[in-house]
Amino acid sequence: MYKIKTYNKISKSGLEVFDDKYTIGAEVDNADGAIVRSASLHEEVFPESLIAIARAGAGTNNIPIEKCSQQGVVVFNTPGANANAVKELVLAGLFISSRRVISGIEWVKTLKGEGAEVGKLVEKGKGAFAGPEIKGKSLGVIGLGAIGVMVANAANHLGMTVYGYDPYLSVKSAWNLNHNAVYINDINEIFAKCDYITIHVPLTDSTKNLINTETIAKCKDGVRILNFARGGLVNDEAIKTALESGKVASYVTDFPTDELLGVNGVVAIPHLGASTPESEDNCASMAAKELIDYIENGNIVNSVNLPEVTMPRSGEHRICVIHKNIPNMITAITSIFANDGVNIENLLNKSRGDYAYTLLDTGAADTDVVSKKISEIEGVIKVRVI
Repeated sequence: MYKIKTYNKISKSGLEVFDDKYTIGAEVDNADGAIVRSASLHEEVFPESLIAIARAGAGTNNIPIEKCSQQGVVVFNTPGANANAVKELVLAGLFISSRRVISGIEWVKTLKGEGAEVGKLVEKGKGAFAGPEIKGKSLGVIGLGAIGVMVANAANHLGMTVYGYDPYLSVKSAWNLNHNAVYINDINEIFAKCDYITIHVPLTDSTKNLINTETIAKCKDGVRILNFARGGLVNDEAIKTALESGKVASYVTDFPTDELLGVNGVVAIPHLGASTPESEDNCASMAAKELIDYIENGNIVNSVNLPEVTMPRSGEHRICVIHKNIPNMITAITSIFANDGVNIENLLNKSRGDYAYTLLDTGAADTDVVSKKISEIEGVIKVRVI
């Protein structure tokens, strides 16, 4: 039996992926795995039994990644599972940033009680809420992951000229990107060319305050900026100043802050990007499948702290080793099998930054003895036998 701890209310369809070998719930102790959505785990004390955490979503800011790596806990996320939900809200943001629909709706509410005069008042006042069409305008997409590519393709179909920037563009994303999109190598071209800019990158030290006073100064006058990725990507004070001067015509964000509430030109949405039942089902199901494959087979797919390693099963035993990415580690591990006369039928090793992962399928062996010897190698963090 395996144990899975839940830190939030997880979609029922996701939990149904687990079969009767699993016990699942918020009160589970000594869990093998965990599924989390928005709950912060930074102060959590993880049990020795924990080997994996799956985030039902893309961002992992609520998980202490380095702490998990040091303890041999694999952290998964679910890239692309909520992409369509976010894409649809970004498209809504494009229209909202242009047509001033929300402020117009709020104004119409003030006409309550005017009786037969409402129609005349609407016609008289509607000009204050006019705005441009998006067709024929240029959209800059910063970050061409699953969401960015979907936004770019949809905008292209709506008649926009799309420019995309991503220095880490994957082969998969490149294949999925509409051929009409213009790939930009210098982010400054996005700022200079685009009427609308939407951001789809993770929040890191290098991307924090990506939109700031200096980058806004490079933009077209009246640019419209959308942020459905992470709040810290855009500097609040810089946006406020740019809105006041007219440099920025509108800022649509899914991450309200006290500084931005009530500011003219800001459309603050209460973090609804992935808040659809379909998205929650997709994320939970994907997270569950990642945990199951790792717990039962040792395969790692969509980890944020360890390399992707998958290998078909062969041999009597599978031994999974998380270790530091240092020289001679593979030699040290395989020599233990050689000295004990154990045949290695298959082996796969990959690294990611300071950490690495090795899968070994072996013939008959005293796995207790072997795993103990491997765990004593300097730099080995966790050994598991399946």
